[in-house]
Amino acid sequence: MASTFFGLNIAYTGLLASNASLNTTSNNIANVQTVGYSRQQVTQQAASALRVFQTYGCAGAGVETLAVERIRDEFYDFRFWSNNAKVGEYGQKQYYMQQIEAYFDDNGKNAGFKTVFDQLMVTGLQAWMDNPNDNATKKQFISFAGSLAEYFNGVAGNLQKVQKDANQEIKLKIDEINSIAGEIATLNKQINTIELSGVHANELRDRRELLIDQLSEIVDVEVQEIPITDSNNPDRETGANRYMVRIAGGQTLVDGNDCKSLECVARKDYEKVNQSDIDGLYDVYWGDGQKFNLYSGAMGGALKGLVDLRDGNNGENFMGEITGVDTNANTVTVDVKKHYLTDLNKCNLSDQGGIIMLGNQEFKYDSWTYTVSYDANNEPVYSYTFQISDSSKNGSLALTESKNGKMATVGAGINYQGVPYYMAQMNEWVRTFSQKFNDILESGYSGTEQGIKMFTGSMPADSKQYSLPNDKRYDTESYEAYSARLEALEKKWKDDYLTANPGADADQALQNDAAAQERLKKEAQLTVSAGTNDVTEDSYFMLTALNMDILSALELDPSRLANKKLIGDGPEQNDLLEDLKDLASDKNKMSFRGSSASEFLQCILSDVALNAKRAETFYQSFQDIAYTVDTQRNSISGVDEDEEAMNLVKFQNGYNLACKMIQTLSEIYDRLILQTGV
Repeated sequence: MASTFFGLNIAYTGLLASNASLNTTSNNIANVQTVGYSRQQVTQQAASALRVFQTYGCAGAGVETLAVERIRDEFYDFRFWSNNAKVGEYGQKQYYMQQIEAYFDDNGKNAGFKTVFDQLMVTGLQAWMDNPNDNATKKQFISFAGSLAEYFNGVAGNLQKVQKDANQEIKLKIDEINSIAGEIATLNKQINTIELSGVHANELRDRRELLIDQLSEIVDVEVQEIPITDSNNPDRETGANRYMVRIAGGQTLVDGNDCKSLECVARKDYEKVNQSDIDGLYDVYWGDGQKFNLYSGAMGGALKGLVDLRDGNNGENFMGEITGVDTNANTVTVDVKKHYLTDLNKCNLSDQGGIIMLGNQEFKYDSWTYTVSYDANNEPVYSYTFQISDSSKNGSLALTESKNGKMATVGAGINYQGVPYYMAQMNEWVRTFSQKFNDILESGYSGTEQGIKMFTGSMPADSKQYSLPNDKRYDTESYEAYSARLEALEKKWKDDYLTANPGADADQALQNDAAAQERLKKEAQLTVSAGTNDVTEDSYFMLTALNMDILSALELDPSRLANKKLIGDGPEQNDLLEDLKDLASDKNKMSFRGSSASEFLQCILSDVALNAKRAETFYQSFQDIAYTVDTQRNSISGVDEDEEAMNLVKFQNGYNLACKMIQTLSEIYDRLILQTGV
């Protein structure tokens, strides 16, 4: 049968259970304002009954207090982390797109595109048309043109500041990831040390999941926790767990007690991707030297938003098929078909060298040459020939003919309209408008002098300006132009041949000389070069929104500004200015994305406004979802003051009753022992 004092022991277990519940309630109340704290409760069960060999069989042995456990639902955690990555991404996009929208906005307070363009093509041009030979009027017109150039210089500079800010913030986010990863790894070790003894490390687990909350806003997060079993007895769990954190589409950041570190490495000046990129953009590497994939399609969070803003090119990166490898000259030729590569006005390829992916290997290149040739069907073939850098940049990596037929790419195709996209759009307009405007001026006369260009670009190295020679005019290239150049070269070859061989048949000689024919065809091809080692680079490709300028010769002598088409017309003739006037509104004179020159702002602002509104809408939507999920999560794991107050009364009553039971049993034992003499 049970001990005489069995009832006292039962009451004692009830006292312990109520005391543990009261302490836990006290802890919950104390942490009601603690961020990330999960409500705790005491887990208890009836103690194993004792056989007493009586007709009723077994007697209850009281209560066992098993553990103090967190109330937490992992499902809501996973939902919150997944949604939080979207909040971080669109929060960054909303912030920066609002800045970009402000830079392009023409609200009357700041001189935007429409203001300065109308000053030039309406106010200034009309005044010039009224006094076509007046130097003061010409000087004013040139001043308005300078304002247009300064507008593009300013906006391009502001966009580069946005890119710089996003780049710096990427570094800050990488530092945050490293800090959080290190703390999670430390917590993993502490949690396992405690839980190996069978105790739940509730507060440490709360801290770890709060860190995951923070990490999920920076980058997408996947978490996996696997029980560690006894190697000698796989069916026995040790109480420890292997806790793993993966980011950016499954790249392991933390594995148990170990964590990886990330490092930002600034690109060198010859490793640029886009012509308009600032120097020193960061690439991210793991501590072991492996490249961290910033452009993973599965990546999310603020890091993705920043990368999209900094590098987003609307998916328009360089790509093409390798059609020629010259191992002696260390060059590789790539044929392209994308519209933004066949037209150099739209191209944004780096003019300072960069990195090109040939097949599955990265090579650094110093310069490139754009070539337009024609096939047997007189169809244009657009090619880029890259001058691969020497071993000082590529090390032991060697160019081989096995690359023929493989794909070549520069940079990643990021399907978002970030800073590189808007810079490319401005560059396209600046180049196209400058070409058309300069063509009109050069076709006319001022007095008896041939007209000269107005728009050019400032060279970065010194105070010189690009001359923009017409033989590098890729925008006017056609089969007829190519044929004319080839015919001129063939004529010169024949003349030279006849000089050396009087009376010979030059036509037959050229027909029999296949090598000469190929050489002349190659010379007749249009070529435009750019790169750090190319001293011949000087074309409209080098003209960008950032360096757009007015020709110094015209600023010094406004009288050279042409105003008439024919040299014999009087000085007051202004028929050339009619062509300039049409350039602003006639799509046949100049077209930008299917619109006229004056509609540049509408085209760009439609992109910016759409992206800004989309970012704002998605940010607000995902914020609302985050609030809903967090509310659901808190309804389970959060501390409710009213509920804890009720628990306090309930557990206090339980404690009082256990004490009353002990008091009652004490009186019984007192009577039994002291007054009956047992």
